[in-house]
Order: sequence, then C-alpha cells, then structure tokens
Amino acid sequence: MPPLKFCANISWLFTELPEFTQRMRAAASAGFRAVEAAWIYNTDLKELKTVKDETGLEFALINTPPGDVNAGDLGLGAVPGREQEFRQGGLDLGDWRGSEGQIELIHLMAGRVPAGADRCAVAMEMEDTFVQNLKHAAGVLSKEGILGLIEPINTRVTDPRYFLDSPHQAAVILQRVAHPSIRMQMIAQVPDRHEPDSDGELSFSYLFKLLEELDYQGYIGCEYKPQRSTEAGLDWLRRYWKSHD
Repeated sequence: MPPLKFCANISWLFTELPEFTQRMRAAASAGFRAVEAAWIYNTDLKELKTVKDETGLEFALINTPPGDVNAGDLGLGAVPGREQEFRQGGLDLGDWRGSEGQIELIHLMAGRVPAGADRCAVAMEMEDTFVQNLKHAAGVLSKEGILGLIEPINTRVTDPRYFLDSPHQAAVILQRVAHPSIRMQMIAQVPDRHEPDSDGELSFSYLFKLLEELDYQGYIGCEYKPQRSTEAGLDWLRRYWKSHD
C-alpha cells in the first residue's frame, strides 16, 4: 500500500519562524509535500507562489475569512444576516484559485453563536443558514474543482460559542446539503492536541493503518501544538516514512 500524504499546517507548525514563506521552506526541508494554513489572505501571493515553485510544495487548504475578529467573529457560514458577506467575501477566492494558489480544499467556517443568544433558541435558524450557504458554496466550488470542508470544533475546551460542535451535527448538515463537493474534516488528539505519538485517547497508528486499507488518497492535515520545537516533534513522521521504505 502506498504511504499516506501528510500536509503541514503552517499556522500551527514551524511557528518558530515569523514568515509563512519561511515556514513553507522549513516544511519542505522536513519532507512535507504540501502545506495548509488558516488565514493568509494578507500575505503576498507572489511570494508564496515563488516558494511553492522553488520547493515543489502543494498548497492544499485555506479557511474562509473569519469576518471581524475584533468583534468576535470566527467564520460566517452559519450566521444569519451575514449571508452576502460569506458568499462574496468567503467564496471570492481570487488568486487562490488557478495558477497562483492552486488550493484543493477550503474550510467553510460555520462561525459562532451570537453573543448573548441562547444556542438552543437559534440552532435551527443557524443550521438553515449554514445549509443554504453550503449549497451555494457547493455550486461555486464544484466549478473550480475545489472541495469544501466543514469541521466540528468542540465547545467544552476550544470554543464555547462555535456553532458546529459535533460530528453528529455535521453529518446531519451534510445530509441536508447532499452534495459531493461538501465534506467533513476531523480528527485531533484528545486531550491536548499534540503530536500523533503523544499521550491521548486516539491511536493514530491504528487510524493510519485503517486509512491505508481504505486507500485514502487525500491529505492528512498536521494541525497540532508541538510540545517542543516543530522539528523535534517530527519523530512520529520519520518513523512512519521509515516503515514504508
């Protein structure tokens, strides 16, 4: 079986280096074939493309814009009344598509329950908003050959107000959207979100073996908090590659 493909999230890894272009070069030197990031819309795309071409890296994934972070936004996909902002600002990929960015995946962020609102009281309206926005996104992305992803974010530890907070909720939404261009992304180590070989509830060796058996062809995003330096924590990846020599 061919080895799995791993993608370095440079919003989380190689943060010892201040510039995204530096992190890209570090990721390539570490053996990664692709990188992803959260929000780098303000980064010079020509510089990113230069490094991309120099290193041979693919740029696999970005997030939709968060909205007004200072006002508490963290995505707009499920926020009622912000539909136009999500569709025009979030899906206007500009140079991120085609020869400049060549992204394969985009995380369509749901956003937070409005401050002061009761989650149960607004849940159905937010779900309906999210479903309609995702259906719209599916039409846009399918024409570009880009896959849209939604991601449950736990509300107990990470973000208490994030709307999409469980895989079960995400599965219901995906059933309602019913489009192959919209799928779910997951898995993180519990409880501390460190390297795959760190102590936690998930057995990544089992999961990697299962993905190989399923002939998974996509990227596995390495979005975790290194316990030490990024490079020092990559022994798990080197062991994986060695086992597939």
